[in-house]
Amino acid sequence: MPEDFPRLKSILRWRQTDTTPAERVTAVETFFDVVFVFTLTQLTRTLGEDLSLPGIGRTLLVFGPLWYMYGGYAWLTNHVPPRRPSQKLILFGAMAGFFIAAMGIPHAFGGTGVLFGAGYLAVICLHLLLFTQADALEGVLRLAPYNIGGGLLILAAGFAQGTAVYLLWVAGYLLMTVVPYLVPRYSWVGAPSAFHISAEHFVERHGLLVMIALGESVIAIGMGLDVEHVTAATAGLIVLALALPGAIWWTYFTDYAVAERTLAGAETGSRSLLAVRAYYFAHIPMLLGIVAAATGIHAAIAHPGDPSEWPVATALAGGVALFLAGIAFFRRSMGIGASWTRLAAAAVVLGSIPLGTMVSAGLHLVSVLGIVVVMLLADRGAVKSEVPPIVSG
Repeated sequence: MPEDFPRLKSILRWRQTDTTPAERVTAVETFFDVVFVFTLTQLTRTLGEDLSLPGIGRTLLVFGPLWYMYGGYAWLTNHVPPRRPSQKLILFGAMAGFFIAAMGIPHAFGGTGVLFGAGYLAVICLHLLLFTQADALEGVLRLAPYNIGGGLLILAAGFAQGTAVYLLWVAGYLLMTVVPYLVPRYSWVGAPSAFHISAEHFVERHGLLVMIALGESVIAIGMGLDVEHVTAATAGLIVLALALPGAIWWTYFTDYAVAERTLAGAETGSRSLLAVRAYYFAHIPMLLGIVAAATGIHAAIAHPGDPSEWPVATALAGGVALFLAGIAFFRRSMGIGASWTRLAAAAVVLGSIPLGTMVSAGLHLVSVLGIVVVMLLADRGAVKSEVPPIVSG
């Protein structure tokens, strides 16, 4: 209850808060992102084994809670820069939680559900523990019941069977992400002023995540290739397969510098809402697109001369199109650039699916890459793109 917050604040007053704004992303945060991206690698592998509609649905259901808590840690380190050893140790504990959860992803709705749930609940608890050192305590206290409750429901799903497993997963995710908006008086939604954003740090943190995710997608593409029978043609196709994540990288970082300036220039009251739209919601299709595209590319280069199966061609083109749609949403949210160029390219990419299913997987890959490159060449802003520093501190 809101009237209980002053008493809870006094109980937690012994914690040393840090009100110094976050600057550049620290090395431990980058390490954290590397560990988190392992969850995306696991999703890529799991999706590659089951490209059916139920398999896609399960991938989405696992991705939702994972991305929600990654966003929570991005906000956390924006408020509490991990400068002290104790803060870094808590982040290492959270990394272990994400890693344990990632190990349980392949069978999260079956035999490894408890493993996933235990790791995920640890991530939630450590997040709240470190967040009590921020100057946003009222918001954190309003956040805690929903996050802990959602984590417990997902853990409970590991002990359930049948339809109850999926119902508990959905209930846990909705409790964390939707219910707070339905009861703003009793949730963090009712205390937006408790949270703030350091634009420089926030933009760099998400840019590094996308960069690492693309790097992991390249690893996923290369895993399992038959290197003993690589021909010159196969090597050329592998180079093109690497060029597609590179083109996706270029597309994202074209908007990097202007996005940072836009977020920094937003009024304090609206900056948090802008950050949620652009760096939480808009990044969902981007990251899902990277996962799907990596799955499609991996399958395509395994048999480049043969026509692709519909699920493989759809994963390749659909993943790239989903990423471009996310960029369009991002641009529209931030009020930068033209979103129609990304949407037009996404539509053309989707139209290339029959090329893969009727001709060959290799030609489909080349065509998707060509569409993205033409889009970048047609976009004058791509020439003026600025790339952020990798890490500092």
